[in-house]
Amino acid sequence: MEDDAGDRSSFVIGLIENRAKEVGVAAFDLRSASLHLSQYIETSSSYQNTKTLLHFYDPMVIIVPPNKLAPDGMVGVSELVDRLYSSIKKVRMARGCFDDTKGAVLVKNLAAKEPSALGLDTYYKQYYLCLAAAAATIKWTEAEKGVIIMNHSLLVTFNGSFDHMNIDATSVQNLEIIEPLQSTLWGTSNKKRSLFHMLKTTRTIGGTRLLRANLLQPLKDIETINARLDCLDELMSNEQLFFGLSQVLRKFPKETDRVLCHFCFKPKKVTNEALGIDNARKSQILISSIILLKTALDALPLLSKVLKDAKGFLLGNVYKSVCENEKYASIRKRIGEVIDEDVLHARVPFVARTQQCFAVKAGIDGLLDIARRSFCDTSEAIHKLANKYREDFKLPNLKIPFKNRQGFYFSIPQKDIQGNLPSKFIQVVKEIFLLICISEISSCDFLLIFYELVSKNQVLKHGNNIHCSTLELASLNVRNKSAAAECYIRTELCLEALVDAIREDVSVLTLLAEVLCLLDMIVNSFAHTISTKPVDRYTRPQFTDDGPLAIDAGRHPILEGIHNDFIPNNIFLSEASNMVIVMGPNMSGKSTYLQQVCLVVILAQIGCYVSACFATLRVVDRIFTRMGTGDNLESNSSTFMTEMKEMAFIMQNVSQRSLIVMDELGRATSSSDGFAIAWSCCEHLLAFKTYTIFATHMENLSELATIYPNVKILHFHVDIKSNRLDFKFQLKDGPRHVPHYGLLLAGVAGLPSSVIETARSITSRITEKEVKRMEVNCLQYHAIQMAYRVAQRVICLKYSNQDEDSIRQALQKLKESYIDGRL
Repeated sequence: MEDDAGDRSSFVIGLIENRAKEVGVAAFDLRSASLHLSQYIETSSSYQNTKTLLHFYDPMVIIVPPNKLAPDGMVGVSELVDRLYSSIKKVRMARGCFDDTKGAVLVKNLAAKEPSALGLDTYYKQYYLCLAAAAATIKWTEAEKGVIIMNHSLLVTFNGSFDHMNIDATSVQNLEIIEPLQSTLWGTSNKKRSLFHMLKTTRTIGGTRLLRANLLQPLKDIETINARLDCLDELMSNEQLFFGLSQVLRKFPKETDRVLCHFCFKPKKVTNEALGIDNARKSQILISSIILLKTALDALPLLSKVLKDAKGFLLGNVYKSVCENEKYASIRKRIGEVIDEDVLHARVPFVARTQQCFAVKAGIDGLLDIARRSFCDTSEAIHKLANKYREDFKLPNLKIPFKNRQGFYFSIPQKDIQGNLPSKFIQVVKEIFLLICISEISSCDFLLIFYELVSKNQVLKHGNNIHCSTLELASLNVRNKSAAAECYIRTELCLEALVDAIREDVSVLTLLAEVLCLLDMIVNSFAHTISTKPVDRYTRPQFTDDGPLAIDAGRHPILEGIHNDFIPNNIFLSEASNMVIVMGPNMSGKSTYLQQVCLVVILAQIGCYVSACFATLRVVDRIFTRMGTGDNLESNSSTFMTEMKEMAFIMQNVSQRSLIVMDELGRATSSSDGFAIAWSCCEHLLAFKTYTIFATHMENLSELATIYPNVKILHFHVDIKSNRLDFKFQLKDGPRHVPHYGLLLAGVAGLPSSVIETARSITSRITEKEVKRMEVNCLQYHAIQMAYRVAQRVICLKYSNQDEDSIRQALQKLKESYIDGRL
């Protein structure tokens, strides 16, 4: 149905809420024929959860009920869409259209899987809002697109958003998952990319969309993650399988997933006529879909041959469910009875048009054969006309390209024209050819308009070539297009029985599209990215139920490709040490480090290798970030208010398995209030088992480690040489006071020396007392810190894979280190 959507969004979303702050979402993907239902309680007055879902789906249409008063403090989903998504088409439907009872019946009838497997019975009463949104979304789609959705044709998922890791829209932007904050790095000519652009080596549109969806909502199911990682292990160890799959996937058209829409959605013929839809164009799309499906099914035996000896669960499951499924052979046999064997999916416009006109075997329909002869005659006449012009006007390099909208036109190198172009030729005017395409004017009217343009004798230059036409060519174009349209309509009549037969087995086509998108992502994105890196630069991550987050020699997956000398760093978080405070001067690498940890976790949970020497993680359910400063003029929020809103959202939604990353907090208000807020927020988060990384300039915050043993202090190493900072970008244990680094940077910026000296004397008096107090506190709490370090090592041994003797030796060494005070 979305025949020329390309990379554009194909989601239609229904949104509805109630006064209990519950929001129901139905996201209908017209491209892949899938329906995703979610219902949740909105915990933020600014609708952060809803914004995150809308950012994930990137809809082309949003359907909402009429405006009404929202719960106290809530802006309401309708007003939210008006204010923040004004560029997206918004549709208001009567509240009667949001009927959860009708929605439940529709979902039950349209779902490709068994209703019991979807848990429909539990959703009827508890999750009625998303079913109500589904009713409105499906009703609008059928009415607007003029189609009937076939029974058991849709892939339906419930609560899809929260079966995956949740990354709010602000964090997606901060972590540069989809788009980079700055496209070019300062001081270099290198283009900075996002994680999505780095991995975007997929070859199909569906694979690219699946990659984007996985990055925005990584997996939480360890079994699925490990199945993908096992598949990568097999691909990396079996070059023949890897390159074989890469070559076979090229045989499948990149639009294979999109072809489903033309079988899942049955056109309403009466509605099409009433709306005046171009029947020839509709027929052409259907024929193209049949040809594309035939091409895809022709490539299945090749896929079967490559996967036959695959040993992994994922590839083996693909082989059993797709390659051994007899329904595909049955569909291919039915297509072969009607469609000519030599017809293949083509991208060159005129070749594609010819294939579509000659798709059906000769002799099936007499009127179709006549229309084909007319099409061939006009096509031949056009090429003869081009040969005539080459001879008559001495234009040996004259070419006759073809475009779907414009038809045939002449392309003449400018160097071949001596003086003016002959008066026969006229500029290719886009508007005129648009009139041809939609066929809303008669041939006589068209020729009159064209003759008027010819009299002006205008030409259009395209680089070194001139694009033009003539009256004769325009007339032949009209006849050629008319003959092609007749071929399309007659061909569709011949295909009616075939299309109905294919629609009976549409669920297996849905499965094929899913499998091809998944293989494209794993083979052409994950495996390809790993294979292009030096050996052992990427490693397989390990997962534990509730173990530590440990990354050895981790690197930023994007920046390491730009900086050849990128310095790797480690991270270790566990129950005994679940908060890390990272300190260091400006530009020492704190922000990069925070981004790096999050991106490695995301890579691991989409089932890809990670940029580290070793990594073990527990599954993260949400990533929260608080990075950057700046006023938000749209919401009338200052920098400090923006910080506080982001922190409030984190506090309200944090769970035991969250990962929180904060880059500065409280810097936008007075120093005393900012320090107090930062300290208080850290204490609040320490009450959870959540893993937290906090980068700060506030050296006083390191005192948290003297009170709370589960706080660890790290710093980025910096040398001072000749009053200049030498950044090492290397993370080291413990706090380290870099005296007056702010003053050194101020001097580099050009502040007067007298001002800097005065500031130096003031800051030295302030810090002298603080350093002494810190030393006293460290000595006072040394014993409990030692006990926590022992606990941390014991927890690590709990999750290790070592044998019993190795663990006994490690425990003995730990005991000796504790007695000697060397921990």
